[in-house]
Amino acid sequence: MNTDAPAVGHSTILHLGLGSFHRAHQAVYLHQLQELGDASWVIAAGNIRNDMDGVIAALALQRGEYTIETVSPRGRRCYERVVSIREVVPFTPSLGRLIELGADAATRIISFTVTEAGYYLDADDALDMGHDTLRGDVEDGTLGTLYGALSAILQARMQRNGAPVTLLSCDNLLSNGERFRGGLLEFLQRRNLTALRAWVEANTTCPNSMVDRITPRPLPGAAERVKAATGWDDAAPVMSETFCQWVIEDRFIAGRPAWERVGAEMVSSVHPFEEAKIRLLNATHSCLAWGGTLRGLTYIHESIREAALRQMAHDYITHDAIPCLHRPGHTSPVDLAAYRDSVLHRFSSPHLLDTNQRVASDSCAKLAGFVVPTLIDCIKLGRPFQSTALLPALFFEFLGRWHRGELPYEYGDSSMDPQLTHAHFHASDPLASFCSDGRLWGALAGQAALLSTMRSVQARVLHETRQTG
Repeated sequence: MNTDAPAVGHSTILHLGLGSFHRAHQAVYLHQLQELGDASWVIAAGNIRNDMDGVIAALALQRGEYTIETVSPRGRRCYERVVSIREVVPFTPSLGRLIELGADAATRIISFTVTEAGYYLDADDALDMGHDTLRGDVEDGTLGTLYGALSAILQARMQRNGAPVTLLSCDNLLSNGERFRGGLLEFLQRRNLTALRAWVEANTTCPNSMVDRITPRPLPGAAERVKAATGWDDAAPVMSETFCQWVIEDRFIAGRPAWERVGAEMVSSVHPFEEAKIRLLNATHSCLAWGGTLRGLTYIHESIREAALRQMAHDYITHDAIPCLHRPGHTSPVDLAAYRDSVLHRFSSPHLLDTNQRVASDSCAKLAGFVVPTLIDCIKLGRPFQSTALLPALFFEFLGRWHRGELPYEYGDSSMDPQLTHAHFHASDPLASFCSDGRLWGALAGQAALLSTMRSVQARVLHETRQTG
């Protein structure tokens, strides 16, 4: 295993969540900065759960180095060796090495990619204590969630030297820094860690950020392609599209890399950018994954080739999302129509082979985070929202297939309550039960307008998602 500490004199970013997305996004930005001659920052990274042993072991043997394969919409493949991760931390239940690194004064940023479900927030941005893992961290001091891990890291940091540190969310969550901070402070309050809570308030910042790069799970044959193209034997390659974007609020309490030199956008407010991305790209991505699965398709590019599904995605953006984001008194700096067209074009690439299964994972959190905000805005503005209602109607049918054991793959959703979800479909009126689920809908749960609109679009969804072939 690679246990080499980051080089003396460097500032460290400790990253929690050493998955494909981090290695295709944040690690690449820092690598590109190093390639320009700025070697003042390095990454140390590991996981807070024992869920990636094979990849972690392979990365450790490669001393943190790996190959990224980028694929253009026309199928052109390029390869680059990424060397910004200087320490790979093997998982241990105590998180001992992660805590040690996080407490070190050389670590000035702690970043994380734990997926939307990993924040355990309800519709009011309070901690959702219905999750066993989160409840265990609060009641028993276990380390199974981001909050449990960070409380241990920051407690050690406070006790050792108290040096300020930036906590940087890199997940697809609206206002991710603010909402994470609220969850962390509530967690510390529930744990009665009063001194640590006060220290966190005084010695950390939590910038909002927006991340964008389609990163499918590496396909079979990736290692062979890397070997053929580069001569490297790489047991942990990653694959992504060529497009890459990172917009970050410039609120770092202990310094940061000069990411703007390699294309990151450092801004005073990330809000309009993340709104555009989450509502136009992420919501539409989920729409295609749900609809494509219902149509018996495997890949996102197959889903968007279905005229009916592409029309649903286009209409949702055009009729509802754009008018909510760009209206008198609330104008967006993003060219939303151009962004829509770019997103749909990116999804159509047949070369990424991004699966509906990957995109559909954790859909309960995605419905709440990506789709419900547009529904809420439409209702507030007095606008019809049939085009948006098609998306949760697709998800309802998707869950019905899951309930009956008819999905073509194993569906993973860490924020779903399986018992409650099954209960929706055992109810006398399954759609009404679904539309009353507060975890999915927040303040919209049980509203007559939501249910009536869902009923009005359900026949279209059933018709358009008949299996192909």
